[in-house]
Amino acid sequence: MSAASVAGGSAVTAATSRLSINQGTVKHASLAEALQATTDAGVPAIGLWREPVQEVGLDVAASMVADSGLRVSTHCRSGFFTMPEGPARRAAIDDNRRAIEEAAALAAAGAEGSVAVLVLVAGALPDGSRDLLGARSRVRDAIGELAPYAADAGVQLAIEPLHPMYASDRCVVSTLGQALDIAADFEPAVVGVTVDTFHIWWDPEVLPQIARAGREGRIATYQVCDWKTPLPADVLLSRHYPGDGVIDFASLTRAVEDTGYDRDIEVEIFNADIWSRSAATIARETAASFSSAVAPHLRTP
Repeated sequence: MSAASVAGGSAVTAATSRLSINQGTVKHASLAEALQATTDAGVPAIGLWREPVQEVGLDVAASMVADSGLRVSTHCRSGFFTMPEGPARRAAIDDNRRAIEEAAALAAAGAEGSVAVLVLVAGALPDGSRDLLGARSRVRDAIGELAPYAADAGVQLAIEPLHPMYASDRCVVSTLGQALDIAADFEPAVVGVTVDTFHIWWDPEVLPQIARAGREGRIATYQVCDWKTPLPADVLLSRHYPGDGVIDFASLTRAVEDTGYDRDIEVEIFNADIWSRSAATIARETAASFSSAVAPHLRTP
């Protein structure tokens, strides 16, 4: 892939050469629309989501990705395996195996530099339970089941800690340190972590934990977006363009770069106001915000 163009789209600049648009940022776009908007904005990579891929089927999606000329930076998302043993847990494990297969196929279809990274969101505290430690332990057990399968497929599982406000309904892994503790039982090439600024910027241990993740070779993907208050009623949709909030992208990005991380950097935004715009507009605005707020702090354009 030429540094001057992506599938005939706008020129890739030094400021956008490592940018990836996570498909969640263009939530209402089809896979075809997301690929087109990304290339037209001069962005060289995309992070894919399972639902749009499944709408067209894996084989068709892989062909579309190959035709786009884009790199694949991640496949989002799987996990959700905090429930006790039983049919629901078995179904979740089986679905995660399918997600691993998807991640491998899509990365193989992507342009040079694509990586097979499957982002894992642990899942919520089970209904009626107050056993947070038990739920977190079951996350580790589930990853233990999936790790051999991921290794055989050449896929890296990326545990994503989510902000503690999501612990009861979405993710019982709340800090980078907790994610790294779970990953420590597995080879780094098989189980790593997702460093997402929205979820970890507040943590007083964030910089030491990023350094630890680097020493352990665990940073599978770096995702960025901003935190701005007041939060909306639906706190899931509270993510903003980099530079529009309070997160210090200079310190976080430099910390990640200092580990030697040189993969693509995803902008992942859930925001109803942003989603109401066209995919082309969102892609252009994403590239502009990344160029001003994140790119100046990169060591490897």
